[in-house]
Formats: sequence, structure tokens, C-alpha cells
Amino acid sequence: MNRIAVYAGTFDPLTLGHVDLILRSAEIFDRVILAVAEATPKDTLFSAVERAAMVGEVTSELANVEVDIFNELLVNYARAKGAGILIRGLRAYSDFEYEFQMALTNRKLAPEIETLFMMPKEIHSYVSSSTVREVAGLGGDTSEFVPASVQKHLTAYFKRGIKSD
Repeated sequence: MNRIAVYAGTFDPLTLGHVDLILRSAEIFDRVILAVAEATPKDTLFSAVERAAMVGEVTSELANVEVDIFNELLVNYARAKGAGILIRGLRAYSDFEYEFQMALTNRKLAPEIETLFMMPKEIHSYVSSSTVREVAGLGGDTSEFVPASVQKHLTAYFKRGIKSD
């Protein structure tokens, strides 16, 4: 059985919900690759290199977790890494329709790769990266939503006076 999983996302920024899924995935799989999307239709605060560095800071003590940047079709990336599982997070029912469509598309493109949907703990289920970006951009405290090291990056970003659109 293939015990390598890919958890892909923009992670802009990494939230405690993401961390919850990472920790639980690391317990289930032999190897978890956190694939930071370089090209994304979303407006991001941080570059892919910065996002990968933040993810790496938070996960550095997890021996079976690695961080990488990808810029290709996710199933092709997973194949190249020898992964048989794609981990996808579901926070709310509203996430399901999009994720379901993507899972079916990925299954059509790569039937040998399974998609595993995971839900974060309830206390993190309402938190999204876009909400964190909005709150931080308006000067709010996001320390309850992101790891401490990520909070430092957010604070520094907005102290520079750069605002997202």
C-alpha cells in the first residue's frame, strides 16, 4: 500500500486548521508532502517561497513531513512524488461542492490516486486563510487563528504598510 500523501494548498497564511490536518496526517501516513502552490488564482500576501518557509518553520519537528513548492497539475505532481493520496481539508459544507468536483476530476485524470477529505477540529472549522488575511489587513488580532511564527510574519507584513486588495 502506498503510504505517501500530498496535502496541497496555498497556505496563505497557514492556519491552525491546516496545522491540525497536518499533525493528524503525519500520524496516519509514512510521509506527508506539504505542497505549496506557486501559481494560484487567489491573491496572496506572501510569495510561494515565503509561504513554504512559514510552513517549514511550523512543521520542522515532524520527521515524516516535508515542504515543497509545486507549479503543475496536482495529480502529475503526486505521481512524480510517488504519492497515492491527496489530502483535502473541508471546513464547512460550502467547501464540499468545489472539493467534490476537484476530487472527481483528479480521479478521472489519475484513477490510481485517492482523495481523502479531512475536517479540522471544530474550534478551527470557521477559520480560513482569506478571513485571516482580511482581519490582519484591518489591524485585527489573528493570534488565535495561526501559529505564533506565522503571526510574526503577518505582523511584519502589515507593519510594512502593504495591504492586500
